[in-house]
Amino acid sequence: MANKVRYITRLDQIDKLSDQEKRTLGPVAEKFVFKTNDYYMSLIDWDDPEDPIRRIIIPHRRELEMGGSFDPSNEQAFTVLPGLEHKYGSTALMIVSDTCDGICRYCFRKRVFQGSSDERVKDISAVIEYIKEHTEITNVLLTGGDPLCLATDRLTEIVSALRDIEHVEIIRIGSKVPVFNPYMIIEDESFLEMIEKYSLPQKKIYIMTHFSHPRELTDVAAKAITMMQKAGAIITNQCPLIRGVNDNPDVLAELLRKVSFAGAAPYYIFQCRPTIGNEAYIVPVEEAFDIVQLAKQQVSGLAKRFKFVMSHSTGKIEIIGKTDELIYFRYHRAQEEENSCRLLAFRLNPDAAWFDDYDEPVEDYSMDMSSHSCQWS
Repeated sequence: MANKVRYITRLDQIDKLSDQEKRTLGPVAEKFVFKTNDYYMSLIDWDDPEDPIRRIIIPHRRELEMGGSFDPSNEQAFTVLPGLEHKYGSTALMIVSDTCDGICRYCFRKRVFQGSSDERVKDISAVIEYIKEHTEITNVLLTGGDPLCLATDRLTEIVSALRDIEHVEIIRIGSKVPVFNPYMIIEDESFLEMIEKYSLPQKKIYIMTHFSHPRELTDVAAKAITMMQKAGAIITNQCPLIRGVNDNPDVLAELLRKVSFAGAAPYYIFQCRPTIGNEAYIVPVEEAFDIVQLAKQQVSGLAKRFKFVMSHSTGKIEIIGKTDELIYFRYHRAQEEENSCRLLAFRLNPDAAWFDDYDEPVEDYSMDMSSHSCQWS
């Protein structure tokens, strides 16, 4: 089946789109790369113009509203070698691929798919040497693009080299292949053998799946999750909160239930990043917080372990609470040590879509990390 999946990179290949839609959306597909396949498109209800799967993968005319940035989290500032980011002490991030099996319209790293981009790792040996020299790195995240779009031999080469570094305990692989084309996993014995070989009893491989809507978790996708689990991988799921996809508490709760039932523990829900072309997909922070809380009320503890966060340039900021007047943020992971566990409160701003949209905090507490206490100052 993997070999029979047909890839689609032009709107004129989609019979379900009218000629008018193709003309209207053509400039969007020219501006931002378009890619899908017939397996994923089979999940779309073409009779519903607001279908959430369609919204994930088919261009939208509002993408040409050009607010935002190509690098909203300022990843370039933390790039120490081509394709290697080292933002947090214990974690290194490797962009190992500049392609995906499908391209989400709200992708925060869409710059990687532009023709002029040159951000993926080119010299693996230099990257491996850097990680060897930085013994504080215990976690390495492979991302892209999508690492599972690499030839399995190439991916195995990278994973093997990382496994030879004693202080690297966890290898994480972020992928939407289990969503876009689970047959690639089911039919690739060498990939499953690689997991079995390198996911060790005390040094696991984690696969970070990207299910964003419950309909994406098909029987074949669940089978791919099970096969990776049997091979020894730990599966977790992360996704952004997206307008028209999962911004309904009932839909989000169903997603949380389904991935937890399948053994892909919910890990993060992200505030959609203000990337160029993403305005139509963004839910304001405070509305998104309410949606997340209402969804959490409907699910068990195992399905509500995730954090609702913004991946800001200064760190991973968790949205933790809201009153009638204030909204509260806490640094879940800070780029600068002085921000670790910092707690901030801002006056409500229902139009705010990102951390930078808030004025100066009305409350600002930092934790004295050197005292090994939880006293806020």
